[in-house]
Amino acid sequence: MMTKRLNLSKAVVDFLSVNPEKKYTARQIAEWVCTEFPEECRTKRESSRVLETDGDLLQQLVAEIGTLRPQIQKKHPNLKTTEGRPRKYFFSEKTDSAEVDAAENPHVPALDITGITKIEERHLYPMLSAYLWAEFRVYAKRIDEKRSSNKRGPNGNRWLYPDVVGMEDLGAEWHPEVQNCVSEYADKRTKLWSFEVKLLLNRSNVRECFFQTVSNSSWSNNGYLVAGEIEGTETIKELRILCAAHGIGLIKLDIENPTESQALIPAKVRTEIDWDAANRLAVENRDFLDYLKSVRQFYQTGEAKQSDWDLQEVATI
Repeated sequence: MMTKRLNLSKAVVDFLSVNPEKKYTARQIAEWVCTEFPEECRTKRESSRVLETDGDLLQQLVAEIGTLRPQIQKKHPNLKTTEGRPRKYFFSEKTDSAEVDAAENPHVPALDITGITKIEERHLYPMLSAYLWAEFRVYAKRIDEKRSSNKRGPNGNRWLYPDVVGMEDLGAEWHPEVQNCVSEYADKRTKLWSFEVKLLLNRSNVRECFFQTVSNSSWSNNGYLVAGEIEGTETIKELRILCAAHGIGLIKLDIENPTESQALIPAKVRTEIDWDAANRLAVENRDFLDYLKSVRQFYQTGEAKQSDWDLQEVATI
């Protein structure tokens, strides 16, 4: 009697193709393989000298799925992956640009990033604020472009405003006398942060989104591009090149657990604020003006008034 051998590549493609657009981790796929092909998996385990338990087999399948990924994607271009931790696999017949349109167009159903619920870009802002506070103790504030003047015409302020801004108190743990001394040199007490937030980054929109971030974060000490999802290794490679050249950082938001998000690429800190650029934003947008008022109040009192910042709890999705 011939023993059945597991064709893992075919199993992965078959599973994802009958569940289009849904995203799965390698572990979730491996668990399905173990359930769907018990005889083949038993044969694989028994023929190995190192796979002593079912847990060992599962870990081996997870590792093999990762190893086979480039080969599978070369043969099946519609099998796509996200970047960041954990990588997710999915099957989609949409072009990269169609996926971006689905994410950003309000007339198209919202992008299903988690495989559990549909979200819009606005849902990412409080998640980012929670992560920034938990990881960096940065006070964040949303900048709503709808609160801007239109005196420059429809595209006069294009790429001018970040989605979220922040303030980091560098002297939170300092002795009061040191704080008072440094208050004479206000630009040394804080770092001002700027964030451009996107639901999805892939090959079709990565350069446009990146240079949008460069444009609207030029005033700040730290500028970051933030993504709910990043698709494809080529996208990450492009971002690493661009970030190194322009000093912009990259944050991958963990949609299911925002405080476990990752700063994949740190921003290069600019020592000086571009106050001319900040002035234009303040003149054009009331939210940004309120942000600078909150920063000024911090310099005057030495304390950040929490009601001025977006420090609310993140709603569970």
